[in-house]
Parts: sequence; structure tokens; C-alpha cells
Amino acid sequence: MSTPVTDQAERRARASQSFWTLVVGVPAVFSVLRLAVEAGGELQTTLLLVANVGPVNLIAGFLTTAAQLLSTVLVAIFALGAVFAVSADQPDLAAVSARRPLFARWTDITPAWLVLASFLFALVTWELLYLPLLLPAFAAAFQITPERLHERLAPRLLLLTALLAGYGWLVLPTMLDAWWQRDLVALLLFGGPPLLAVAVAGPLPRAVLRPLAPLTQAAVLVILVWAALPVITTPVLPLTVVTVANPVGGSEDVRGHVVAVDDVNMAVLETRGGVRFVPVDRVEAQVLCPNEDELPRHRLRIHDFHVEDSLLEGLGRRVRPVHRIDAACRTPS
Repeated sequence: MSTPVTDQAERRARASQSFWTLVVGVPAVFSVLRLAVEAGGELQTTLLLVANVGPVNLIAGFLTTAAQLLSTVLVAIFALGAVFAVSADQPDLAAVSARRPLFARWTDITPAWLVLASFLFALVTWELLYLPLLLPAFAAAFQITPERLHERLAPRLLLLTALLAGYGWLVLPTMLDAWWQRDLVALLLFGGPPLLAVAVAGPLPRAVLRPLAPLTQAAVLVILVWAALPVITTPVLPLTVVTVANPVGGSEDVRGHVVAVDDVNMAVLETRGGVRFVPVDRVEAQVLCPNEDELPRHRLRIHDFHVEDSLLEGLGRRVRPVHRIDAACRTPS
């Protein structure tokens, strides 16, 4: 007959296996699916990509294109898991049901350094427009309440006032611009999360926890699958335009992704489908084309950083500004 301690250890082991399967297995599956989609569903083209796109390139491509998705999922799991864990530890609920929510079990077996690293990863990869959402998520994940700032009321109010003043110094000019531009989404994203962070920590009532835990856990997994579709369809290789000289005179622009280059041929996966092998001695020029799909929707900036840039992107644009788009990139193949 198993003891409660043994059952708890088995549940923690299963929770640990499921958590690390999600963290490690999902990026690997997405990377393989991206190659199949990139190849247009053709087996031979997929094998060509697998043979020439190494695991390091796959991991780097996944991190650069899916960093926001991965960090968002981890932040949501840790924030909800901490709230569910402290709610399940209430004496009235613990005595009724010994089974904790899945996210609470994942949070129990996750070291604090990994939770903090997930928030730091989100801090540098999320768009500035959504960074305020990290405030209530951080307060929920680490159960930070106003009472934990200071035991006395007066110093507690001073600390809260100082934190809000610093936050206002960062975003108040942007909020004023959003007000004049009638950008309600930006106003809500910049003004709502600090107020929510004050009250988000703490246990939930039993009547709320029972239906909320399974619904939110299923919603996070569904959103993960839905948000993964753009990640799977994002190209693994950079988009280029290769100018090829024709034997009869003139030249031709081949628009696509360079898969491999050897002493004889350059293999180009064309955007319209199929692989074209171009002799390297006929290549006249090659232009790297930026992604024109990510057009800005907001005309707001935070201290010279565009709100739709992450901190990494904003720093990169300041170090090396975006160059002029070549005419070959604007002309379809």
C-alpha cells in the first residue's frame, strides 16, 4: 500500500517529466515541422533542407523567431502556477482535494532561477508595448503583495509611490501620445498592468479555483498551438535575391532561400516553389532582403525606442540602422 509521501513523490516526478517534455520537445518538433513547411511538403526538398540546415541553425532560427512565444508560455505557466499553488495550499481546500492543478505542480518542481531567467528572457524579447504585462505576471509568480514590501503602512505607501513615479517617468509621455492619437489599446496596456499588479497576488477562493484552473490550463495550451502556426510557417533561411547571368545575354533575378553552395552549384529554394541549382560561375550579385511583412501599427515611441520593437531589436537598430531596401527585393520574381 502506497503512502501519501510516495504518491506525492510520484506526482512530482510525473510533473517534472511533463514540464521538461514541453520545454525541450516542443521546440524540437516545431523545428522539424518548419523544415517540412518550408519545403512545400515535398519529401526530396525536405531531405535537402535536413541535410544542409544543421541543428545549431534550427535552434538559432527557433530562438530568433519564437522567443516571444516561448517566453510568453513560460511566464504564463509560472504566474498561473504560483497563484494556483498558493490557492491549493489553503487548509480548507487542501483537506478536500489532494490533487493540485498541473501548473501548480510544474511550479513546485521549477527552481527559482529558471523562473527568474524566463522573466529576463521575456524582458529582452517582448515588444515594449507588452512589457507592462510582466508586472502583474511577476507579482503573481513570486507572490509579491504590497504587505511584503514593508510591514508598516507609511513606508509601504512611499515605496509604492516611488515605484509608480519611476514607471510614470518611463511611459507617461508615451501614454500622452497614445491619448492624442486615440490609441486605446496602448493606453490599456501601459496603464492597466501596474494597477493589476497590486492585487493579483494571493490565493483564490475555492469556488473560483476549481473551474478556473482547468480552463486556464487548457486555454494556455490551445493558445500555444494557435500561436505556433506563424512560427512554423516562418522561413528558416534568410530571403535573398540572386542575380544570375543568362547564357544568351542579360540577367535574371532568382528570389528565394540559399540552401547550399559548393564549387559547382548554388541550391536556391525559390519562393514560388521548387529548388533551382544555379552554376556559381553565373552568379553576378546577391542581395539580402528584409522582411516586409512586419509593418508597424502604432506610431508611439518610448525614449527613442519604437513600442513594437523589443529591447534587443531597439538596441540593434540604434547600433546599425535599417539600410535602404534594394530594388530587387521589391520586384517579385
